[in-house]
Amino acid sequence: MIATHERPSGPGAGGHAVAVDLIAVLVAVTKGEPRVMTLDSGRALPSGPFELGHRSLQSGLRDWVEQQTHHPLGYVEQLYTFADRDRTAGDDAGRVISISYLGLTREDSARAPGGGDGWRSWYDYFPWEDRRSGVPPVLETVVEPALQAFAEAAEDAETRRERRQRAWLSFGFAGNPWNEELTLQRYELLYEAGLVPEARRSGEPVDGPLCPGAPMVADHRRILATGIARLRAKIKYRPVVFELMPPTFTLLQLQRCVEALGGRTVHKQNFRRLVEQQDLVEETGGTAAETLGRPAKLFRFRQAVELERAIAGTKLPLARS
Repeated sequence: MIATHERPSGPGAGGHAVAVDLIAVLVAVTKGEPRVMTLDSGRALPSGPFELGHRSLQSGLRDWVEQQTHHPLGYVEQLYTFADRDRTAGDDAGRVISISYLGLTREDSARAPGGGDGWRSWYDYFPWEDRRSGVPPVLETVVEPALQAFAEAAEDAETRRERRQRAWLSFGFAGNPWNEELTLQRYELLYEAGLVPEARRSGEPVDGPLCPGAPMVADHRRILATGIARLRAKIKYRPVVFELMPPTFTLLQLQRCVEALGGRTVHKQNFRRLVEQQDLVEETGGTAAETLGRPAKLFRFRQAVELERAIAGTKLPLARS
């Protein structure tokens, strides 16, 4: 269990005490599924308090993740700092500031912790975000009518209009396009409407249906949504997707990884043409049997790309299928 951490007590740790938590969104893609490292039977992300013995925030995060998951961190970047007083568990004696980080790795190199912890599909927590097989039925059967009711429940016309517009733009209702990068905005709207269990823990008097999706402790699902949104945006202009790939791979495996992260399919030929045009990969000379057809060529990430694209930019858009 890591739902809570011990907080300072005694003189100086009263009503004005502030504690800092370090929280990791550690992502891998395995067999075409985006997965996140969890603890507490899938209810929490790896986390721990920042302590005076930590050299830096990031070194403290690495210490906690390695202790809890037995997995060394590779690529890491800071996500966001959360300090909402009404969105975290804990007593009233102090304030908790959560500093979150995004880490990318490969699951097959990880030693998952025991006790029911380990890798979980991030679509277990956000099933409405996976559109690879079409529009999820839950959007039509649960989300849209519930958000419509939320809008109509507003006391004034301006608020009703604002709520309807947020729903239309965030979820692609009323003919609006789906934007895969709005993961956090969608979760925040569902939270505000009382459609996720985390909102009901906050003490707000809400009732009605709940959207499917596993809840998490404190604000961890909000932090996970932030990580998903960041990664979905980042793969379009930086070659970070290769942090999730094995040393050698086929172009189909690369495509499936991008689709898994974005939650939507891409046009096969356009995707391959874009990869080749930007000189992102190079052939290894080997092949792999992917289907009943002829063996597929094996590729590897061209290491010089990282330096080149830091200046010129890299684009791997989630092209429409």
